[in-house]
Amino acid sequence: MVDLASLNENQREAVLWDKGALLVLAGPGSGKTRVLTCRIAHILEQSEGQYFRILALTFTNKAAAEMRSRVEELVPKELSRVRLTTFHSFAAELLQQHGNHINFRPDFQILSNNADRESLLDDVLRQLRKNLAYSLPVHFKAAQLLPAVTRLLEKCVPIDQAEEILQKSNVENAVLLSKVYADYRNALRSTNSLDFPSLIAEAFDLLTKYPFLVKHIRKVYKHILVDEFQDTNNTQYQILSLIVCPDPSTLFVVADDDQIIYQWNGANPKRIQALRDDFGVTELQLPENYRCPPLVIELANSLIETNLGRSAGKKPLKAVKQGESIEVVRIFGFGTFEKEIEWIAQDIARREPKDRKNCAVLARTKKLLEQAGAKLEEVGIPVYFAARKDEFKSAPLRMLHAILRLVNSKEDKQSLARLSKAFYELEGIRIELSPVLARASADGKDLLRSWLDEVKRRDALEPKTRTLLETDIKSLLTSLNYRNFSKKLLDWAVESSPESTQDEDAFNEFEEERHVWQQIFNEITKKFEGEEVSLHQLLQELDLTSKTPPKPPEAIPCFTIHASKGLEFEHVYLMGLVEDQFPSWAAIKKGDNSLEMQEERRNCFVAITRTQESLTLTFSAKVFGWSKKPSRFLAEMGVEL
Repeated sequence: MVDLASLNENQREAVLWDKGALLVLAGPGSGKTRVLTCRIAHILEQSEGQYFRILALTFTNKAAAEMRSRVEELVPKELSRVRLTTFHSFAAELLQQHGNHINFRPDFQILSNNADRESLLDDVLRQLRKNLAYSLPVHFKAAQLLPAVTRLLEKCVPIDQAEEILQKSNVENAVLLSKVYADYRNALRSTNSLDFPSLIAEAFDLLTKYPFLVKHIRKVYKHILVDEFQDTNNTQYQILSLIVCPDPSTLFVVADDDQIIYQWNGANPKRIQALRDDFGVTELQLPENYRCPPLVIELANSLIETNLGRSAGKKPLKAVKQGESIEVVRIFGFGTFEKEIEWIAQDIARREPKDRKNCAVLARTKKLLEQAGAKLEEVGIPVYFAARKDEFKSAPLRMLHAILRLVNSKEDKQSLARLSKAFYELEGIRIELSPVLARASADGKDLLRSWLDEVKRRDALEPKTRTLLETDIKSLLTSLNYRNFSKKLLDWAVESSPESTQDEDAFNEFEEERHVWQQIFNEITKKFEGEEVSLHQLLQELDLTSKTPPKPPEAIPCFTIHASKGLEFEHVYLMGLVEDQFPSWAAIKKGDNSLEMQEERRNCFVAITRTQESLTLTFSAKVFGWSKKPSRFLAEMGVEL
């Protein structure tokens, strides 16, 4: 049985709740992941032998994987009855199964980086310029227009309403921009491609146009749980509303209005109130904090109570941890920013190695972090930046990814170019694209087979490479056995000598990426427990997942506050606590009670509540040559300078 004895009273009530839709207001360090996984496990345990499923939606693959692992530990035989996934991955599954209704085939490709999106938008603009009915301004370039197209997609603006909406907003060149938007969406359909914002937009469009699909989802998923609900944008909320209504009684939502820090991505403090209004949810609070020392909780409570519009009756955090060292909170001011980061680097360097690796440096901006990271490396301490990585960097993984994409999408010229580039870096054999394209056109073959024919003609081909491309690839081409071929190609890469490659950087990051590939592969397999994962499902999940390697054991994380959300560290250094940096200049300009200032305050609240043992706050009188005042957030925490 799932053991609930270790849960506190509020946690246990949430896990066992059966009286309708529930909103759990869970503060940082309150054990919300434990509550979610125990609730899922409890429902599965109590319904053994039944066929309904549970849908649990979150925002990162990492969070989904962690929850999946915990559920598997609690009820190992029932994992196949749970779909623990992200909003984007759920949208992708809907479009795989039912996208044919809106002209998408199941094997659609996901454009996971802006370079591919801009390339498609460039094609759109090129075709429009050939159309004499339109006269595009010179400044209409893909890089400049993509953010506007993205905003329209994120708001799910229908093609036939885009012009009117843009004109009402007094947008310059509204007619032309609406045409670009329409043609971009049509280009996605004609190329059977989707990007991140269109995944959500097209899924919403699908569910809106075909209500029978909504009924089917409700029938399959009897319970719907949402983690980090405060991060939802409007379209994600609309999708949730569609699949929950008309009976939201089994909706279970975990949120914290004090941790809304993604307003730039569509999150809105009003969305939690909309949840109350639309679904009449009962509310339960988890104010107990098991992570932070009492003094840090005291600072956090003093800071966040300044914010307006918090949930009525929101309880302050309650520290469960007892006992703390004298230096649990330290505050230091410096004459210059250079002195500040030099001191942080030296202070971390003075720690014992076992203590040092549990430190993290946080800041509001990447610019500050890059300076701090350089200073840490100067004193011999490796650093780790948590930047999302959408594509593999090493040539072997790029080659593998391109081959799999070409098998899935037989006319993918971009993947053909990537394959040829990676192959040249590894083998020094240049395969020009024009003869491959000509051969494919003349022989009626797909691009990959034509490329292989061109490669096999080369006498300089190494025997083991010839075996890979003539023999080992057959199972992939005939039966789509990507598992076998992936192993063969990676084994071939391991046996290859980096010194003998054409490009000395071809194997950069290969070892890390090989482990990342296997880790992602394992997670995808676990996610689709009991189901055969097709090649296009594998590729779509790969495109939705960051290829960022895990942090090396001895490296110090240097994270923006957004990147640190959901994490915890023994020793936190929060730097750059000055006006115009934190809070930002833009928030100060908007005013002390503005939405922007309140979000900055929530950013600070999130940062300090990452702390498990000690918190160090630093600021400087001069940053990049400009005089600065200490951040107002220090005073709001009750810090006397």
